[in-house]
Amino acid sequence: MEFIITDEEKKILLESARETIAAKLSDRKAEYEPVTKTLETKCGAFVTLHKHGQLRGCIGNLIGVKPLYTTIRDMAIASAFEDPRFMPLSKNELEEINIEISVLSPLEKIKSIDGIKIGEHGILIKRGFRSGTFLPQVAVEQRWDINELITNLCYKAGMDKDSWKAPDTELFVYTAIVFSEK
Repeated sequence: MEFIITDEEKKILLESARETIAAKLSDRKAEYEPVTKTLETKCGAFVTLHKHGQLRGCIGNLIGVKPLYTTIRDMAIASAFEDPRFMPLSKNELEEINIEISVLSPLEKIKSIDGIKIGEHGILIKRGFRSGTFLPQVAVEQRWDINELITNLCYKAGMDKDSWKAPDTELFVYTAIVFSEK
């Protein structure tokens, strides 16, 4: 069965993410819209923040362990304040931030990079204690071909560029419903 999020549910999630960040910046409790059955579904999701078109934070869960609406709130806070690549978001930056949400399908194990479709699949690589992922939109935004994608993913995971070829390396793909405020 295909997972569908309505435009109204997308709006609720985006407003919830922004309200969660705004509330944290103001030291107040966030107020939320009522949720739908779909938004109570456990699935993975990422919240990505952009400022003037540049990445400002991105954190997510690949596997759904909480209801989607809760995951979005948690990942909004993590993206704004806990992404180690960036300083915590400041109050005066909030208006300049565009929020993007990626709701993920379950992971599907693949045997080779031939199973990856650029622009359609996100990819997860795992080897031992190391892992890394790129959302489906990353390869398109970076204009990477499959070799550039897998090489950069290996580097992101702290592996050698050809680690994906090792027999003990696992590759997974997933799809995403991606939407943003603007």
